[in-house]
Amino acid sequence: MKLSEQTEKLNQYLETLRERFDNSEAPSDRKDRDFFNLVKEETAPIYDLLETWEKDASAAVKERKASVHPNQIQSTRENMELLLMHSYYLDVRRKRYIELYTSIRYVFDLLLDTLEEEN
Repeated sequence: MKLSEQTEKLNQYLETLRERFDNSEAPSDRKDRDFFNLVKEETAPIYDLLETWEKDASAAVKERKASVHPNQIQSTRENMELLLMHSYYLDVRRKRYIELYTSIRYVFDLLLDTLEEEN
């Protein structure tokens, strides 16, 4: 899968996670094993894609195919991982969640814009 496709897919996941955050109730018991397994099952493909995306995006930055700073790639992955957990456990204020969301979205959009210019 090309880097632009990976980024688009992560953008879709980002929107889905935001909808989940906006429309879900916090779990009644944070230590519920069934809930943990559900979260693990639903987020595993996102974590896998995020890992691949980070490697590919970092390589693109090194090859100067994308005008994004290497630290932005690493921070975006970390922020997306935080956002994943906050989307399920609803354990952060809305303002902080939106800050993470906006930051991730900015880097994804910037990366997509610079990749399109290359093609």
